[in-house]
Amino acid sequence: MTTTVEPLTPRTRRGSELLLLLFAIAIVLLAWVTTDLNRNGTVPTNIVPVAGGFTVLVLAVHLVLRWKAAYADPVLLPITTVLNGLGLVMIHRLDLARGKLGSDGDAYRQLIWTTLAVVLAVTVLIALRDHRLLRRYTFVSMAAAFVLLLLPLVPGLGRSINGSQIWISIGPLNFQPGEFAKIALAIFFAGYLVQTRDVLSLAGKKILGFTFPRGRDLGPIVVAWALCVVVLVFQNDLGTSLLYFGLFVAMLYVATERVSWIIIGLLLFAAAVVFALTAFAHFHERVDLWLDPFSQQSLDRSNQLANGLWGMASGGLTGTGLGAGRPYLTPFAESDFIFPSLGEELGLFGSVAILVLYLVFCERGVRTALGARDGFGKLLAIGLAFSVAFQLFIVIGGVTRVIPLTGLTTPFMSLGGSSLLANWVIMALLLRISDQARRPMPEIPVGVAADDPSPAEVTQVVRLS
Repeated sequence: MTTTVEPLTPRTRRGSELLLLLFAIAIVLLAWVTTDLNRNGTVPTNIVPVAGGFTVLVLAVHLVLRWKAAYADPVLLPITTVLNGLGLVMIHRLDLARGKLGSDGDAYRQLIWTTLAVVLAVTVLIALRDHRLLRRYTFVSMAAAFVLLLLPLVPGLGRSINGSQIWISIGPLNFQPGEFAKIALAIFFAGYLVQTRDVLSLAGKKILGFTFPRGRDLGPIVVAWALCVVVLVFQNDLGTSLLYFGLFVAMLYVATERVSWIIIGLLLFAAAVVFALTAFAHFHERVDLWLDPFSQQSLDRSNQLANGLWGMASGGLTGTGLGAGRPYLTPFAESDFIFPSLGEELGLFGSVAILVLYLVFCERGVRTALGARDGFGKLLAIGLAFSVAFQLFIVIGGVTRVIPLTGLTTPFMSLGGSSLLANWVIMALLLRISDQARRPMPEIPVGVAADDPSPAEVTQVVRLS
């Protein structure tokens, strides 16, 4: 009697994703209602359209995943929903404090940006059949990143806000092209390192126990360093330059597994920071504010950091409650300082919970990289996950005095359209890569593997690779 063993097919986990999504939506709606109850003592009148619209948006992404990426990671979308939703709640709470209602409020505009971000993420999931197709555009991505970085320096188009020349104005809208430049750079770095990682990891000389690359192999990292210096010099933006350079060094280390690249990267960036301290008064002022934000001289310049720290301290362990604190006393509480705003009203426990959500998001991105079956997908997933992690460290480190303030936005939560659009695209790309990583390999009938592939099959494999 012959028994046949059926192959084990992995579960898609779309049902688990749906349950997590419903839980995430419930958290957001409960937070929205609690904010109005604590602030005005009434249930918000716009709860039905807000709840309906937000639910339709995230469930639309879920349905597209069932259709186009059934094996995608089931955790990324629910985490994004909670983070985006809590950001909307805090922006709405600040609108209440400032008397901004309906279409005049920032929450209304942020909800529009959320809709556009979801549409863009869905477009990426439907249009991008296979993430490996992006490898064809390695150098096109590099050119696109350079163009995006230089746009704020174009006269009449670029705009300086809070001392940083990182914005462009299109009609009434302000846009930060650097948010999309980091995605283009991640694609370029992944495509370039897949081609050159053998040379970068094997060739070189040993000095003090570390294998350092040959001089001619230093070209890519020197170019990346020079790009960050250009951003630092002409745009007065330490945070963006740190993000770009950290992204490249991290991807370079993952590709080559050589600690020497990290040492070289740290030394080059330290040299750039020392240069900036001596050359730019704006950067020197930020360092002074970081070292002593409570001195009278610092408070005369800006009380933003001091107010943010006082707000988080007043929140204690459990927070003042949504709608019951005073986060509106901190300048830019809805953008640069949205994390301290949430920390004041949710307390230490709520702040840690938010950080854990970010940690899980980045962990799922790294897990996606480990499961990817191609080198390009591994490096791209690592780059995208690290870009979120680096940005979060720079933002949270700035508002908690670990590093100087940089002006970057908190991913998914801060007020601003360009950041929200870019981070939803990052999530969509991670979902696309994870679908390929978790999808079972097609079965090959007995005897077929030994045959030579047809020319059409070879062409298709080459195109996807």
